[in-house]
Amino acid sequence: MLSSCGGNSLPPPFLMSNPIDVRSLDRLPKDGCLIVPGRLDAAQASFLAATLSDRHITWLVEETTTLPSDLESYLQLSGQGGAAFSKNDKSLSEVGENLAGKIEGNGVLIFVPGVVTCRPGAPCRIPADVLKALCALSLPVAPLEVSIPSEAMLSVENPAKLPAAIMTFGKAIPKGRASIARYREALFSCSEEAFSSRDFLNGSLAAALLQGLKQHASTNALYDGTDDSELPFEKILGAAIALSKEIKFATKKKRVGIILPPGKGGMIANIAVLFANKVPVNLNFTGSHEAVRSAIRQADLDRFITADPFVRKVPDFPWPPNRELLFVERILPRIKKKIIKWVVLSKFLPASVLTKLLGIGKSRGDDEAILLFTSGSSGQPKGVPLSHRNILANVCQFGRQLALPSNSKLLGCLPLFHSFGSTVTLWYPIIEGLDLVTYPSPLETKRLAELIRQHQVDLLLSTPTFLRGYMRRIDPEQLSSLRIVVTGAEKLPDSLAHSFEDKFGLLPMEGYGLTETSPAATINLPLEDPGNGLPFIPSQRFTSVGPPLPGLAIRITNPATEEENTLDQSGIIWMKGANIFKGYLDKPELTNEVIDENGWFKSGDVGRVDDDGFLYIEGRISRFSKIGGEMVPHETVEAAVNKALGLDNETERKIAIVGVPDERKGEAIALLSTIAGPALEQEVLDIRYKLMDEGIPSLWCPKKIIPVEDIPVLASGKLDIKGCEELISRS
Repeated sequence: MLSSCGGNSLPPPFLMSNPIDVRSLDRLPKDGCLIVPGRLDAAQASFLAATLSDRHITWLVEETTTLPSDLESYLQLSGQGGAAFSKNDKSLSEVGENLAGKIEGNGVLIFVPGVVTCRPGAPCRIPADVLKALCALSLPVAPLEVSIPSEAMLSVENPAKLPAAIMTFGKAIPKGRASIARYREALFSCSEEAFSSRDFLNGSLAAALLQGLKQHASTNALYDGTDDSELPFEKILGAAIALSKEIKFATKKKRVGIILPPGKGGMIANIAVLFANKVPVNLNFTGSHEAVRSAIRQADLDRFITADPFVRKVPDFPWPPNRELLFVERILPRIKKKIIKWVVLSKFLPASVLTKLLGIGKSRGDDEAILLFTSGSSGQPKGVPLSHRNILANVCQFGRQLALPSNSKLLGCLPLFHSFGSTVTLWYPIIEGLDLVTYPSPLETKRLAELIRQHQVDLLLSTPTFLRGYMRRIDPEQLSSLRIVVTGAEKLPDSLAHSFEDKFGLLPMEGYGLTETSPAATINLPLEDPGNGLPFIPSQRFTSVGPPLPGLAIRITNPATEEENTLDQSGIIWMKGANIFKGYLDKPELTNEVIDENGWFKSGDVGRVDDDGFLYIEGRISRFSKIGGEMVPHETVEAAVNKALGLDNETERKIAIVGVPDERKGEAIALLSTIAGPALEQEVLDIRYKLMDEGIPSLWCPKKIIPVEDIPVLASGKLDIKGCEELISRS
């Protein structure tokens, strides 16, 4: 059904303190089309109409939509035509044929999204059922992404220098080809283009840290759980400046190794290395000797910052010679007067003057800021240089989605060599001005629970492996202050999530990321429907890993043919954005395998995106077996085996699914098990029958059981694929 709205006079122009940027206007078809913006307010509608003043404009609304009063007033006074449709109309294609008359020649229909309940910064504020109806009109569609930079900015940015909005046209979708998946993919790409063009991404991480420490000098602090000490940001700033000068004197190398757990020493050391215009390399002190030596060799390190107590605590680490170690607890007391001097100077000197005086920020933008190493779950660790641009982007993206109040506290117990521990518990709280409570081990959940209660921590970052520890011997009251629990690094089992919710009254939110993505890429976050009758755009969907962060584009390709799928079809996940690294350290051949000529990163994970924009991870391509031409997901089989054997609530891994060579079908499924008995052939049959009863195909069932004492896992809790393969080779 069609109806008209509108008036005859043009309203006064909307006054804006900052301009609106319209980009990629050349993508808008010169003949008629339907423009579908992800969001639109009165000022943006007025500006868009002025931009398209040479075209015949008709505003299109869905008849159940609630419009803001100022937008409704503008549309009525705009002097342009209007039309409406119903998402429930059973003949939407016929409605589209009638609407086609509105876009004859160079006319455009502009869809007007209404008021919805959603988290700030959501790029698409059109409910899925309305999007589906728009696609069913069978009109050529021009996606339009509208981003508001002030909604996704660092606390150290100047909002006065930001445009009021960036409106980016996506590639037009031809008549009859529009779908929710194609529209969302275009919107993600436009969001990436707009975000990646932001000026702050050309800045320096070191300069942002200095500005953050100064801006939040007396309002925020680090609380170290090892000795219950409190260190205000102003003292961290003074100590980091003084230590940076010692580091400059100690080595001429580009990079400096850091072997420290979370805490005041680890934070000061990392900031000081950056202030020295060098690159911090946090080494994995839980890795094998071979992996550690490989990382040291690749990074070309000759100095390492650590502490005497930590050297004694980790005697098995392949420690470099003493002459190469810089003991932070020895150096800081010796330079106490210099620290005090810089604390005092920092109170009075503006951040810009301090930055210039100290020579900070020579490295910036795409220059290497930090160096991390992958866990090596499927081979030798690979060096992942993350640029200033990468880190600043991810801090902004992650911070925007969380939108925590400035008085929030987060727990930092993930190791600093872990990408999540690095970005989210080092750089994020400093730049955004949040209190950080630290403890050196994510395994000591009893002490962590005490710290959460003592400091009333709001945000807990963990992995499913570490989260299991809270299920034992922890009083629910100790975690009552938590508002958000975010897990990553491995799949969050349904049973663990619900058990945690039953005990603590809070459902853990699953996120997704990789070292190569700095690391956060997607995240689920709680948002309750207020029941106000407005359409509700969810921000979390259980079993998904959440929607992409602002400025991240996603596409999917077929794992067998490498041809592009639509987002709703399962396949290899590719990502593009300012938080994506540029390539592995000194490994151009590996870089070329995962980064294409247009900057798209091949994640190696398999997944899909649903109609509401949520990403689902179905496994890593390295954790699939190709059997009889079919891709068999190891993690799906593992979950089914755990359920069949009643292992859902186990706190430690008891089984792992792996692929083994098979003469007849190329590959077969094997089960590593710590609970296998003597009658292995009978156990294989029993498990097969149980799995098939649950609907698991026969092809997916384990063909053999390999008894092991322990299932190899990495420090993050991820399955150690390389370790599993070594066990198989010895069996």
